[in-house]
Amino acid sequence: MSHTTRGESPSAPGALPAGQRSLAPDLARGVMLLIIATVHAHLFRQVAGAGGFSLEGPADTGVTAVMALFAENRGYPMFAALFGYGLAQIHRRRTAEGREWPWVHRLLRRRGLALVAIGVAHTGLLFYGDIIAAYGLIALAFTAAMRMGDRRLLVHASAWMAAGTLAYALVSTQLFPAASENAGAEVTWLSDALMRLAVLPFFLPLMVAISVFPFLVGVWAGRRRLLERPQDHLPLLRRAAAWGIAAGVAGGVPQALINVEVWHVGPVTATAVFWLHLLTGYAAGFGYAALIALAAHWLDNRSGARRGPVVTALAATGQRSMTCYLLQSAAWAVLVPPYALGLGPGWNDTGAVALGAGVWLATVLLADAMRRAGLRGGPAEWLLRRMTYGRPSPPAAS
Repeated sequence: MSHTTRGESPSAPGALPAGQRSLAPDLARGVMLLIIATVHAHLFRQVAGAGGFSLEGPADTGVTAVMALFAENRGYPMFAALFGYGLAQIHRRRTAEGREWPWVHRLLRRRGLALVAIGVAHTGLLFYGDIIAAYGLIALAFTAAMRMGDRRLLVHASAWMAAGTLAYALVSTQLFPAASENAGAEVTWLSDALMRLAVLPFFLPLMVAISVFPFLVGVWAGRRRLLERPQDHLPLLRRAAAWGIAAGVAGGVPQALINVEVWHVGPVTATAVFWLHLLTGYAAGFGYAALIALAAHWLDNRSGARRGPVVTALAATGQRSMTCYLLQSAAWAVLVPPYALGLGPGWNDTGAVALGAGVWLATVLLADAMRRAGLRGGPAEWLLRRMTYGRPSPPAAS
């Protein structure tokens, strides 16, 4: 990486070459995008069904239960933690270069502003459930967390875990059913875009509220390089994988029973169950990240280790996670709305999840094609670097 002394206009570094990247973070992002794709597809099926799942047979019932146990509210905690981990990496690397904190602080804030701009554009053009802008706001508001002591960091994280999830559970269980009643209203692309932008100021604070806790845990993990050096933390990673995933499954059982219409509850109980689902979703997300770190450690250390095509493609997807996330939204914009193909009402639960997996697989193939073409990142990653670092400075004449 070049080291310029020209204050606010550093040379924009390219993405790290694949040979210098740790496998675990990229592999985790690639797998996480599968969870996000299937959850979004299942959610579209729920909205198309005026707030309910199709449950047309044993397959639909089983798929809906599995999604509640293993996927819903279990993917975004891992994504938010990986975002915090990534910012901690940037802070550590830039500090190691000899950069002073004010310079690094401004760099991280520029990155946050860029993410907000990309997220707002994403919302207006494609998708109502954007998380990029929320992460940008977190980067702006919590940049100082990079310099917090561990104890203070985890105290802040715990407070956000309790309060943020409760606020989100209250809003989701009380307001979402009312909003679903208007799901069948006729919309155009313009009215849909305007509605997404109108809802964004209310949606963003909720996403921030439930993402700060995993973000701060990701910062804590990034300081210790848990994913980059899993060999130094094997006992912790094993415990996190075993207990985290087990807690996620156990905490998902009540929500699964409600979703498959075995357990009928009132609004207060529904809120409490959903709150439990959110809290245990954090544990599951951390457990998934730990399990993937252990898998990456095994892959990198087995005899004659050589990454196969599947692992290579998944890592390429994680390296281009923002591009692949936006490509998913582009697919939904074509497939779901009534002013486009309008396929949502024709899905059942099983078909929706299968379609979500298919959309994810298409992005994996595209990401691997970019890797084969020698592109170190995707278009969204290039744009984020340009917005963060500016135009690269020309090399100095010798």
